[in-house]
Amino acid sequence: MAPTAPHSDPDDGTAPHAVRRKAPDMPRSDKPARAVAPWVRTRLRTAPWAAAALALLVLVTAYLAAALPRAVDRYETEGLRHDIRSAAPRNAVLELTAQPPPASLALAERQAQLTPGVLQGQRDEVRGLFPEPIRTDPRQTVHGVRTVKRVEGLDRWLPRPDGISPEFVLSAPSGLPEHATLRAGRAAAGTATAPEAVVTAKTAESLRLKPGSVVHVPGGSTPEPVAVKITGIVEPRGPETAYWAVEPLLRTPALGAAVSDFEVKYYWQGALLLSPTSGPAVLSTTGEPEVFFRFMPTADHLTGRDTDRLAAALDSATGGPDLVALRKAVGPNSSVTTELDAIVDSYRSMREAIDPVVAVAVFGIGAVAAVVLAMTGGLFVARRDSELALIRSRGASLTGIGLRLLGETSAVAVPAAALALVLALVTVRPPDGGSGGIPLGPSVLAAVAVALIATLVLPVRAIVAHRRPRLHGGRDDLLTARPSRRRTVVELTLLVLAVGAVASLRLRGTGDSGDHLVSAAPVLVGLIAASVLVRIYPLPLRWLARPARRLRGAVGPLALARAGRASSSGTLPLLALVLALTTAAFGGSVLAGVADARDRAALLATGADARIGGEVAWTPLPAGLTESVRGVPGVRDVAPVQIEYGVDLPSVQGSAAQPMSAPIVGVEPASYTRLAKRTGFGPFPAGLLASTGRGGEGAVADTERVLPAIASPSVAERLGRGPQEIVSAAGVFRVKVVAVRSATPALDDADFLLVNGADLTHRADTSLLVTGPVEGAALRAAVTAKSDSHTVKLRSEVRATYVDSPLQSGAERIYLGAIGAGAAFAVVAVLLSLLQSAPERTVFLARLRTMGLTRRQSRRLLSLEALPQAVLAALGGMLVGWATVPLLAPGVDLFRLALATAPGFAPLDSAPLRADPWSLVLPALAVVVLTAFAAVGQAWWAGRRGSIKELRAGDAR
Repeated sequence: MAPTAPHSDPDDGTAPHAVRRKAPDMPRSDKPARAVAPWVRTRLRTAPWAAAALALLVLVTAYLAAALPRAVDRYETEGLRHDIRSAAPRNAVLELTAQPPPASLALAERQAQLTPGVLQGQRDEVRGLFPEPIRTDPRQTVHGVRTVKRVEGLDRWLPRPDGISPEFVLSAPSGLPEHATLRAGRAAAGTATAPEAVVTAKTAESLRLKPGSVVHVPGGSTPEPVAVKITGIVEPRGPETAYWAVEPLLRTPALGAAVSDFEVKYYWQGALLLSPTSGPAVLSTTGEPEVFFRFMPTADHLTGRDTDRLAAALDSATGGPDLVALRKAVGPNSSVTTELDAIVDSYRSMREAIDPVVAVAVFGIGAVAAVVLAMTGGLFVARRDSELALIRSRGASLTGIGLRLLGETSAVAVPAAALALVLALVTVRPPDGGSGGIPLGPSVLAAVAVALIATLVLPVRAIVAHRRPRLHGGRDDLLTARPSRRRTVVELTLLVLAVGAVASLRLRGTGDSGDHLVSAAPVLVGLIAASVLVRIYPLPLRWLARPARRLRGAVGPLALARAGRASSSGTLPLLALVLALTTAAFGGSVLAGVADARDRAALLATGADARIGGEVAWTPLPAGLTESVRGVPGVRDVAPVQIEYGVDLPSVQGSAAQPMSAPIVGVEPASYTRLAKRTGFGPFPAGLLASTGRGGEGAVADTERVLPAIASPSVAERLGRGPQEIVSAAGVFRVKVVAVRSATPALDDADFLLVNGADLTHRADTSLLVTGPVEGAALRAAVTAKSDSHTVKLRSEVRATYVDSPLQSGAERIYLGAIGAGAAFAVVAVLLSLLQSAPERTVFLARLRTMGLTRRQSRRLLSLEALPQAVLAALGGMLVGWATVPLLAPGVDLFRLALATAPGFAPLDSAPLRADPWSLVLPALAVVVLTAFAAVGQAWWAGRRGSIKELRAGDAR
């Protein structure tokens, strides 16, 4: 029902009875004048459900708008903290090294400057000199003195695998009792002249050390060796912590390799952990001593906004003003080394690659939300059109109408937006309980923007619609409406902007995060498409009108006629649906492209669903392993391959060509062809690699046999068309390239050469490529039962490693949220478009029911009436989404969003954007089905109410 005008003050010129006339002389009354009910309170009481619906819409929209910048800030902060925390300690550590006291000083004076107290004082001073936001963990801080050059162990009882003496690092780290457990003997004490040390259990086992052993190393200033007494054996606590992981040799000895006269000989390398009081003894050795301070950075206080500050602070500490201050504390030749700056740069490059892609989704969903809010104001104006026209015709000013409508909407929208802001602040908190907060400004601005749109859209549209007092006008439908010149100019302006944005995005890509016109390109394209669709909408209705007249029954022609008489203000519903569908198509294509890139990269890395191979590249498979793997549940097929890396390739150019090597792969053509066909990596007919029948150990002397081969493009170009001789561990033979393929399942390298494994002289499979949904535990159990030196790599596990940053997962959640919010706003747009004409449709159905229209025909009538615009929006959204993706694809690379590494360090070099058919079709079909069901529901609801009541209420027009 049309709402009635509330009472108002007659003096403001807005009351319905505001006609001025001379009042007759009346006797004064002592009774006070009757109070006039306030406009806002009366309006809210008159239509409480409409106010509640507006409040709910503003609440949801403002919450999404306020939560978005907080969510982005949160996952950016999580990403920075994750990258620093998950980095290897030797990469993240800040290490300050300094030269020992100069040799010009007396030895005693030099040793006095390396005592524990002096070094600890320098450490405390240095720790306070790092610029903000660099902060370090005092529990992981280590200082001491060590030898940079390893010193030789002179004792004959030390192990010498190839006759070479072992070499030791002498290190006196601080805080050893807190990071190690004493297993045997006692803790080291000693002095600079009688040093003592402890060793880890692994070092003691490998180098035959025990408490009481004395290791002699060469002396630096005297010919007498320096004797280091071993007093105990310790076990590291937390070997993965920075204390032990920065310098692994301190906890685990290693075999070093010495090459002489083309012969490789091995010797032991280990570490002797001196006590801090014995540290000055390194000055008496030949080990080139140095003072070191290691600081492990903390990330709990960092936020994504600190990236630039952190990078600048690291630059200053490693080669800027702060390095000068550090040198004043520990020495003029000190230096700071760290890989933390590379970690920060990698994070920043990933964020800069992801942010513009996310901005496209943000602009899309923001545009849809703005259009839906504008539709809400249009619905209210349409419902109150007759009321506002009556008030305006009786002398109400536009200012008075606008202010009163502004009061109505602000009384609903402002509290809802404020509540939404509070909910966003409560639900989206800073990550990890860290000290870095999320700035409040962006969320406040977003909520205020939503509140302003919701508050102003009703008074602005009412003022525009009632600029002049008017009576009931004529037809205002899509078939008769003619676009104004002003609208044509606006549409042409948007067209120019859209063309410029798309051209800019194709040329420059999404790398410029500050270019919002580029991010708004899909929205502008959808806006232009919606304007074009509104202009051509009458044409199909006219084309269908004549054939529909020949149909039996009146429902079809009547539905088309009423669809043509829809209000010309239906641009907003169409625009909302087109933008929502475009956003869904683009977002779905982004997510599908990310998933496809990860699947393809994982498949390239493994070659199949699982890959079995030796820890060393040239490790033959044990006997019976292939049959055991075939029997594992879930295994559908197994392709054994023999891979030999680094085979020198001859060239058709002879010795003038640069040297080149490539892996050679011996395959079983039948199983390998099936695998290549399933994966799509270089499929080929099995007959191309038909066996020559001259392989095996008996063909050692047959070096002239020619094997058919499939090569990568560069290998094929080098070998040419004729047979070329290959010398490899698998045999000596000639190959002739019979086909060229750019990829193959067995290798993720760019170059390869495939031959039939049966034709190789020395046949020994080195890898198994397994196909099927096999469980990793069962497959590993089968492999372990045959060999402990072979490993299993699952495609699913490799794929999971590509998503190791909160930046990636956070951006994906934003896209999923944008798609979900776009779908929700599309539903609201459909409902608002139907509600706008609901009273008129209800009266219309009541009239037709008096003429014999059945309820079934009513449902068909409303469904057919609503379908043309829904079908137009669905087709328009599909076409715009399909066109937008190819238009923008050259400027969008999803590599960093899909893979947690830089290009060149993954099997893929790029992840292009491609249109996803499901993302195009499913949302469009959902819009059509939803519109049909909504129309049927409206017809059912109207059928429940009596026709007499609706007709007695009169025409709500």
